[in-house]
Amino acid sequence: MSVMIERLEGMVNRYHEITDLMMMPEITSDNKQLAKLGREQAELTQVVEAYTEYKQTAEALEQAKALLSEDDKELREMAKMEIEELEPKQEQLLARLEILLIPKDPNDSHNAFLEIRGAAGGDEGNIFAGDLYRMYTKYAESKGWRVETIEMDESEAGGFSLVSCKISGDGVYGRLKFESGSHRVQRVPKTESQGRIHTSTATVLVTPEVEAEEFDIDMNDLEIETMRASGAGGQHINKTDSAVRIIHKPTGIVVKCQDGRSQHENRATALMTIRSRVYEEHQRKLEEEQGMERRSKIGTGDRAEKIRTYNYPQNRVTDHRIGFTIQQLDRVMEGRMDDILDALVQADQQAKLAGEK
Repeated sequence: MSVMIERLEGMVNRYHEITDLMMMPEITSDNKQLAKLGREQAELTQVVEAYTEYKQTAEALEQAKALLSEDDKELREMAKMEIEELEPKQEQLLARLEILLIPKDPNDSHNAFLEIRGAAGGDEGNIFAGDLYRMYTKYAESKGWRVETIEMDESEAGGFSLVSCKISGDGVYGRLKFESGSHRVQRVPKTESQGRIHTSTATVLVTPEVEAEEFDIDMNDLEIETMRASGAGGQHINKTDSAVRIIHKPTGIVVKCQDGRSQHENRATALMTIRSRVYEEHQRKLEEEQGMERRSKIGTGDRAEKIRTYNYPQNRVTDHRIGFTIQQLDRVMEGRMDDILDALVQADQQAKLAGEK
């Protein structure tokens, strides 16, 4: 307990230190440094608030216990009632602090890149990829996040063989990082005339936006090409070489961006995206070399890992990693994903807590 209190006091001190730093002229004139300190302080806020409440509760409990030795019977009864109320509250706050002290992924507060590909099932896999894209964009809208399309390869039957975007907002990556993997759908396809239920899949990849100072890419490792954009996008399409494709030669990772209004804009977006993808691959290899579990006890990042099934006939969604099932598929596909995402975050926290203990 003393180690925990020591950590909490250190975090409170850091919180106040950041407040002082953010008032210094050399910091206020540096937007990047100011934003970085702001993110760090925002992450500390919950801990500081919970710890302050815990200390106030502990103090009130101590005072109530001291009243038990008073001669006044009515005062002792009031003290007992207060103790009965404060003890459970103190336990709840302590449990909350334990979870808040679990080491956080530093990327949780970052924006994210989302990529969805139609996989098994041909046209139906592409149609399902389109349904997933709509689900995520609706969820993003409900959170007030901004979605910017990077690449979109439309399928003739509907949906996409590939669609990618950047989602910007508060804590996007921390909220969506467990979505990476293979998503399976069970339904009667729009392309099926016999009315039989088919199983198709689409793969999802979520990576954090990584700043240049956080992870540097050797520009000599990149092959940058320009080409004419194709598909929807405006009058400039097919008239200028505005689309940009970047290949990271050591890993073979390819990123294409064509949705921006200029080659310069597409190049900047493609560079951000490929930095994110290469960073993710770098982390995966590092963890493999160190014999660590992938990202968390739940697991993220492996496209082959079947993580979730969307069963249309039974209006059911099941996340196989945590055994979570909800009979509200229609609501989930409209972007109401919080129940699933909350369950994943809580399972991850409990697994990490059990690991620490």
